[in-house]
Amino acid sequence: MKRITLILIMGFLSTFLLTAQSENEFDFWVGKWNLTWDIGEGKIAKGVNHIEKTLDGKVIQENFEATDAGANTGFKGTSLSVYNPTAQTWHQAWADNQGGYFNFVGEIDGVRRIFKTLPQVRNGKTIISRMVFYDITPDTFTWDWERSDDDGSTWKLQWRISYERAD
Repeated sequence: MKRITLILIMGFLSTFLLTAQSENEFDFWVGKWNLTWDIGEGKIAKGVNHIEKTLDGKVIQENFEATDAGANTGFKGTSLSVYNPTAQTWHQAWADNQGGYFNFVGEIDGVRRIFKTLPQVRNGKTIISRMVFYDITPDTFTWDWERSDDDGSTWKLQWRISYERAD
């Protein structure tokens, strides 16, 4: 009887610890960030991103702004990211001041954190977009926006942003 009780307790604790770890997988992103990215012709764009935990610490809210980005200066967006412990999956909804909206599902791939759209078929091609967070340190990381036109077999870089902690 003691052995069964111990096994049940260990199972509960391991499930709790895995869930707790998964709920914090995007905490590295929380803070105020200065952003830079290449816009071509030797020009570097700048922006800011303020990420905070809200709703009792269960939701991550993003507020992005391109502050010095040539034709894209003034581009703003916001997202809400949440971990669903029942499904053990991250979800994100993004909206911006140009009418853009994306619905993402998150995944952890080793040290990379990824949000990607569900596949959509357009003109016979299965298209997926994704955000990949990588090279994560306490004060920096890289964020890539990628697109696949072949159901995720290959990816093409659309936009790379370097993050540097501002706070």
